[in-house]
Amino acid sequence: MVEEKTWEEFRNTKLLWFINQTLHLFGWAIVYEFEDKKIKRVYPARVKFRGFDSTSNTNGYIGLSEYLKDNIDDLLKEAKD
Repeated sequence: MVEEKTWEEFRNTKLLWFINQTLHLFGWAIVYEFEDKKIKRVYPARVKFRGFDSTSNTNGYIGLSEYLKDNIDDLLKEAKD
């Protein structure tokens, strides 16, 4: 099963933050460029920074936990199918 989603939907799950935490270890990140509050472009990039500030991490953990809470039944069902 494949269900296409938008970059904005992906970003709202906080999975981008989660994935970028891992990518930062290797000096990489997935970057979103915005224009008029809309995503204009998404691309991988080499970066010098490692990790996020504590506010971004707190918001990321809260958002990702909310996503899991709201989707756990579907995720479990899909894993078993």
